[in-house]
Amino acid sequence: MQDPADFVVAEAALLDAGRFDDWLALFAEGGHYWVPLLGAAQSDPHSHNSIAYEDRLLLQLRVERLKNPRAHSLHPRVRCQHVLQRSSLQAPDQAYESAHEPARAEGEVRLRTPFIYVEAQGEEQILLAGVCSHRLMPAPGGWLILQKRVDLLNAGQPLPAIQLFI
Repeated sequence: MQDPADFVVAEAALLDAGRFDDWLALFAEGGHYWVPLLGAAQSDPHSHNSIAYEDRLLLQLRVERLKNPRAHSLHPRVRCQHVLQRSSLQAPDQAYESAHEPARAEGEVRLRTPFIYVEAQGEEQILLAGVCSHRLMPAPGGWLILQKRVDLLNAGQPLPAIQLFI
């Protein structure tokens, strides 16, 4: 089975390559993508607003928008680059725990990955930094994402429009 840290690197590479359908396929049926508005200080997505809290259906809608040639906000073309530090496995007591999280899956692993994210469109470029937390469950041939949580370093501050997935 693929090393979970290698899975995280491969996931970022799919986003950087614009392979959003392949990226979406990495999410478990009940998987979520979460960017808390308060960053690491936010314990769950339901007690406070989030920049993004999306299940597979909402993720699918965003992916379809990214593929739509009539999505004018994506012209000129938007590109991104993830620069990742080495992922570290997190013990359950070190991971974000919440009463709103699904029960821990059999064989689940949690990883913490510091990152820098660059998004470029035309002459504009944005730079974001933070920590990504993945909850992964084993699946035939690899892993599936139960939750991808992105804690931005400057969460809670005014942010530029982010077009792609961090």
